Amino acid sequence: MAESRKVIITCAVTGAINTPSMSPHLPITAQQIAADALGAAEAGAAIVHLHARNPEDGRPDQTPEGFMPFLRVIKQRSDVVVNITTGGAPTMTIQERVRPAATFKPELASLNMGSMNFGLFGLLSRFKDLKHQWERDYLSNKGIIFHNTFADVEYILSACAENGTRFEFECYDTAHLYNLRYFLDQTLVRPPLFIQTVFGLQGGIGAHPDDVQHMKRTADRLFGDQYRWSVLGAGRNQMPIAAMATAMGGNVRVGLEDSLWAGPGRLAASSAEQVRLARQIIEGLGLEVATPDEARRLLKLKGGNQVDF
Repeated sequence: MAESRKVIITCAVTGAINTPSMSPHLPITAQQIAADALGAAEAGAAIVHLHARNPEDGRPDQTPEGFMPFLRVIKQRSDVVVNITTGGAPTMTIQERVRPAATFKPELASLNMGSMNFGLFGLLSRFKDLKHQWERDYLSNKGIIFHNTFADVEYILSACAENGTRFEFECYDTAHLYNLRYFLDQTLVRPPLFIQTVFGLQGGIGAHPDDVQHMKRTADRLFGDQYRWSVLGAGRNQMPIAAMATAMGGNVRVGLEDSLWAGPGRLAASSAEQVRLARQIIEGLGLEVATPDEARRLLKLKGGNQVDF
């Protein structure tokens, strides 16, 4: 009998898009972030993708000191693969963004593959009662450019070159796949590439099925069998995109960073709730969810005993 394909679930438990006023379930403190990540791992996530936040007002925090408390707890209590963001927030410098990954040497770190307009202003029409002025200032800013030049990408690769860290390459549009091909041709990255195609954010590619198919076809043409494909659908697109990609041979990313919802008009109580929904899709297609060690094997990661936290 043929071995069942293993599908990797990544869970991004908090981030730099959704803000504290939008949901009481969005993790803010180190204790909340650790608890949400551990719950996601117990529900079936093989990888947790992590950001830190200021525990007082919830704004993004990219200091190593912000990450350390929850990194230690997660490592002590789970064998889940830890993925540390180098995206941070689009308002941060590249030097700020890389510090946690360079400091803690995780198995996996995110790496954004191109600059783009980053439009969060649409959220203001849905969330009008904001507790903190920084939320309104941040979300209303129509001048945000998420800065990921070739020099920026090289800076992050260089800063993590001796760490043994591999990357989740986040691609928000077709050009980002071509940028990644450039870095592969320059032997600055190596296969298997873990490519996360992102759909439905203002400023990136849309979330139509044609968009999903286009990104997959382009990646197939550029990378052949040298990559593992995963998808991220923003907001209400989360589960439809997950279902499409799973049926097309891909892996999935869910979590409260990407969507606050568990259904129309219903806030998710935790990232674990979204992991369980994704797992239902995967197992409903007759497939199996990958364990952390299976994800390590598929992505050729160095192992959880070789990190600095």
